[in-house]
Amino acid sequence: MPYLFRDRVDASLQVAKKLSNYANKNDTIVIGLPRGGIVTGYYIADQLHLPLDMVVPRKIGAPHNEELAVGAITEDGTVNLDHQLLKYLGVSVDQLQPTIDAEKKEAIRRLQKYRGNRPPLDLENKTVILVDDGIATGATAKAAIHSLKAKKAKEIILAVPVMSPQRLDMMSEQVDKLVTVAAPPNFRGVGQFYMHFDQTTDEEVIDLMKKNEKMLGSLGSNTSNEKYSMTNTSNLSSSSTDSSKIES
Repeated sequence: MPYLFRDRVDASLQVAKKLSNYANKNDTIVIGLPRGGIVTGYYIADQLHLPLDMVVPRKIGAPHNEELAVGAITEDGTVNLDHQLLKYLGVSVDQLQPTIDAEKKEAIRRLQKYRGNRPPLDLENKTVILVDDGIATGATAKAAIHSLKAKKAKEIILAVPVMSPQRLDMMSEQVDKLVTVAAPPNFRGVGQFYMHFDQTTDEEVIDLMKKNEKMLGSLGSNTSNEKYSMTNTSNLSSSSTDSSKIES
């Protein structure tokens, strides 16, 4: 089948067009999921002139089959487990505890490496646009959503270029609004819809976080700068404002 996106940059711009109503909003923050979601998040934040931060979920793999995700954990200890799958596999939470502990440590390590000395953004009473480069199982996204709720985000918008159609209802129930470009019926994996889907490096993540901070600094404390808005958002088409929670 034809590719939907040339690369993550192209995918980001397509998603950004659906989010144009959030451009220059002082109470809105983009949260990316490393590593690929930081690329997507950076270009969405750049188009909308919004700050970028991250939540770092780590997949929790099943015992003896690490590739099978039975849940995820974020750096703040928020755990989301698929209890139905665990029951089917005959796996207890106690059996998973060593993996949970190890993945939490790795999430903290990655967050410190990626963010550096930049303090975390305050999400309380903020509109948060949660971004990844696609959703297959939704395990890490669900853990991130639970973490954002714990941080008292006012509104959570999940925005991804492509996702499994089997996850549409499940994920829309978790957030205030779900925005996606496509949920193809032949979905097998996120990468199949990208012409170029190279692995994102740690160095790229660090660089993009620094670039976003520099961009915000150039705007000053008021990200609704009128001149900047006029010269940089002309290529964004207005998104639909209908009442549906799922926009595609």
